[in-house]
Amino acid sequence: MTLVPLVAAAVCPHPPLLVPEVAGAASAELDELRTACDGVVARLLAAEPDRIVMIGCGPATETFDAAEHGSFHRYGIDRRVPLSPTDAADRTDAAALGPARLPLSLTIGAWLLGRAGTTLPRSAVAVAADEPADRCAALGAGLLHPDLFGAGPYDPELLGSVIENAPDGGTSGRLGLLVLGDGSACRVEWSPGYDDPRAEPYDQAVARALAGADTCALGTLDAELSAGLKAAGRAPWQVLAGAVRAAGGPWRGELAYAAAPYGVTYFVASWAPTGAAR
Repeated sequence: MTLVPLVAAAVCPHPPLLVPEVAGAASAELDELRTACDGVVARLLAAEPDRIVMIGCGPATETFDAAEHGSFHRYGIDRRVPLSPTDAADRTDAAALGPARLPLSLTIGAWLLGRAGTTLPRSAVAVAADEPADRCAALGAGLLHPDLFGAGPYDPELLGSVIENAPDGGTSGRLGLLVLGDGSACRVEWSPGYDDPRAEPYDQAVARALAGADTCALGTLDAELSAGLKAAGRAPWQVLAGAVRAAGGPWRGELAYAAAPYGVTYFVASWAPTGAAR
């Protein structure tokens, strides 16, 4: 059975204000968060993956290939963000390219990779907010076991484009994951979800899990509670947990950032196999 080597993972949030042009005059308020995101993406690339798969939340569970793009048009700037590197300018939306299909999470992920200057091939998976934990784990494992598609919970149609856009049909090459997800949005009265006393302990549990590369803790996050707290990261984090469990061996985590500057909790973390160079 073929096992694709997973060499590293980076976890970042996806607020549109992470993009300086969107934040405008408030840009400096998230400088620390941007620096943390840049740092974990740099560590992901330093692990020398041959390709990157981005995982983020979306309205439905689906995959996106290299030709897709996102846009920040709804946030006030006319900027197209291609999923993969391209020679075309990324500043202006072009009708000939079709509609921007990437959800915000994957658009931010593509922006972060573009900001890092990497030309590595990449693809993306959007995971619905209500995707069950076992399904998320299966999606993560499926990224590392492409020859199991069609058996058990593995879905050849869902992850087909991820495999098609990978070298050698996805059965070889070193894989890196960029996982996009926010924590609770209920930390204060002016949060998107108002103030909820369950939010802080929830976020603390996520922070511990990310810091310790604790796949069990992430895998058992309650979907109903996560939805009630508007925590968009629950499903992508559980895909990450499924992938790392499938990879096997001990992993270490490092939490680079955990704060709620606008009443929404943002986490930034790096995961790598124990023994990998720091």
